Amino acid sequence: MHGISVIGATGSIGRQTLEVIAHHADKLRVVALAAGRDAEALRQLCLHWRPKLAALMDDRAAEALRGRVGCPVRAGMDGLTEVATHPDADTVVIAIPTAKALPPTLAALQAGKRVALATKEVLVAGGHLVTRQLQQGGELLPIDSEHSALFQCLQGENVAAVQRLWLTASGGPFRTKSLQELRHTTVEDALAHPTWRMGAKVTVDSATLMNKGLEIIEAHWLFGVPVERIGVVIHPQSIVHSLVEFVDGAVKAQLSVPDMRLPIQYALLYPDRLPSLTPSLDLTAIGTLTFEPPDEGRFPCLRLARYAAQTGGTMPAVLNAANEIAVQAFLQRRIGFLDIPAVIAATMERHEPVAAPDLGALWQVDEWARATAEQVARQLASR
Repeated sequence: MHGISVIGATGSIGRQTLEVIAHHADKLRVVALAAGRDAEALRQLCLHWRPKLAALMDDRAAEALRGRVGCPVRAGMDGLTEVATHPDADTVVIAIPTAKALPPTLAALQAGKRVALATKEVLVAGGHLVTRQLQQGGELLPIDSEHSALFQCLQGENVAAVQRLWLTASGGPFRTKSLQELRHTTVEDALAHPTWRMGAKVTVDSATLMNKGLEIIEAHWLFGVPVERIGVVIHPQSIVHSLVEFVDGAVKAQLSVPDMRLPIQYALLYPDRLPSLTPSLDLTAIGTLTFEPPDEGRFPCLRLARYAAQTGGTMPAVLNAANEIAVQAFLQRRIGFLDIPAVIAATMERHEPVAAPDLGALWQVDEWARATAEQVARQLASR
């Protein structure tokens, strides 16, 4: 039996991970579960899965859970690290949002675990730290559908023969909206994603195309391909998840119906392929697959992410932190949809990047970026 720790168990990816584990209960078992602050949701999961350890980031929530789940309950970053390094865990699923997922990711790799990574921010903010740790041990497999697709397409291939990586984007709910229409976008509009089932923050990132910007940075660290050779193409049907273009002109793509349980299962069972919960793809029923270039004029987050990636150092961490604050302010209805890139750009303009920061320096920059972005958001809200 392959032991699994799930960090972010109460979120969308975490719950779908548990569905996959239940589907392959003869091969996979839950060892430890962790979440942010939702003690009741984690309690329900613990009563069902009976893990050996549970943890919550929030100290007060962890205290409320203790004695109610039949296993030890840890708190804070130390608790997440203990879940990530549990001796019975073979694979650690990292699915908590924000760069707070970086320390447990590094700890799991240091402990020699396989990390199934769903949190983009880990590689966006600390890709150089993760890459360095991987040289010493551990294994990293992507859960993001696009990066899982690239990983699958690259099996048996020489990365030196790659001409370009192509990340597909659905275009979100605003693919055909004008700038004038985007000025009047509501939170409800942004959360109405046409194809994927995701959490609120990731859904807004999809609407702004920031998710593709973050994925460019993530793909750079995962596959060692320069940022300049990683492209984005809009594909509204969300059937082709990514493509690899080779120097001889050949292109490989991974296709499936849009269902996150497939890349999750691939990471948990790799290198084996077994029947999944994902429905079969019927291309004749779909009929047409379309592709178009992204409009960076209407969706400047993609341009901002490329700039951060090319600048390097601490700039991607600033991009990420400012985006989180801006999206939060939008979800709280304090700023408009088009204010999201404005907050990010203003924060990045005020930053002097530091090359190759250590973890301590990253946290300092992250804190500064969040405070700066919040200040900018308040200024925009008071207009």
